[in-house]
Amino acid sequence: MPLSRLVTAAVATSCLALLPLVTASPAGASGGPAAPDRPLRQLAADDHLRVGTAVDMSALADDSVYRRLTGSEFSAVTPENVMKWESVEPRQGEYDYAAADHLVDFARRHGQQVRGHVLVWHSQLPPWLTSGDFGADQLRAILHRHITDTVRHFRGRVWQWDVVNEAFNEDGTLRDSIWLRALGPGYIEDAFRWAHEADPHALLFYNDYNTEWTGPKSDAVYDLVSRLRAEGVPIDGVGFQGHLSIRYDLPTGMAANFARFDRLGLDTAVTEADVRMAVPADDAKSATQAEGYRRLLDACLRTPHCVSFTVWGFTDRYSWVPGTFPGEGAANLFDEDYRPKPAYRALESELAGRARPRSAH
Repeated sequence: MPLSRLVTAAVATSCLALLPLVTASPAGASGGPAAPDRPLRQLAADDHLRVGTAVDMSALADDSVYRRLTGSEFSAVTPENVMKWESVEPRQGEYDYAAADHLVDFARRHGQQVRGHVLVWHSQLPPWLTSGDFGADQLRAILHRHITDTVRHFRGRVWQWDVVNEAFNEDGTLRDSIWLRALGPGYIEDAFRWAHEADPHALLFYNDYNTEWTGPKSDAVYDLVSRLRAEGVPIDGVGFQGHLSIRYDLPTGMAANFARFDRLGLDTAVTEADVRMAVPADDAKSATQAEGYRRLLDACLRTPHCVSFTVWGFTDRYSWVPGTFPGEGAANLFDEDYRPKPAYRALESELAGRARPRSAH
């Protein structure tokens, strides 16, 4: 990565041990159980790792226990929805960054970094864009402006950006999208160049799911980022989302897969981890879930430049899973009453049981 970006990454990493620890209130002080004595963010700092969560902004505003644990347990935050295009530009040319700014301010007050999510995606686009009769040149200009305006707005306040999200199908072909149809595959490298121009110090990631293990999709991502690196496109990292289900065999070989991206000189990150199950939960399912989380974290910790491990929400109370996968749920680290589950204890144990040395590309 360019020297300026290396310095930024190194400074962010070196500050982990200096993070202000937000202590949990005693049980009953603000409702709900007390957080564990040594939160994940502090344990992860020992491994020179940011541990993060996606944040539901309504819960952050209305639920004091959710707000307390978001601040005390995690050293990075990702907006679930409020940085997506339909949220920040609901009408063409009219931006609304208020909710996203609120999260960035929360992160600053709690010594947290921000992962920006997401600049270019095929989903959650505003109706004016998807229903508009735009030609290729117009769409290119619209995309350029959206990336530039959004990244500039948060310049210096967002650590990592998911620049392009979920551009591939399971067989490794490029996903049919408004961007591919109108602009061809070159939209991907354009997006990274435009984001870098808008904030040269932000770390820029490609992000996708079902790429944690080797296979056609992961291979396609590998080929893409290898080519982008060879062509001097400013890409800094690859995000492995980590949405798992215990209905299927838990993946193996993730550390070896992460390692091949690491050897390209890229950072890696687990960006959206959860492990869902058929509900109701029981002890056996919870144990398998805990092993899924442990394997994801193990792959990250074995990879020298895996810089962050983010869960997609930390409590079952606000999980996206039941609304998307009928009959499944209980996917998070805390249950609906904010009690830590075996999955939480697995991460806690994994972080406490090893100390990863510092390294830099």
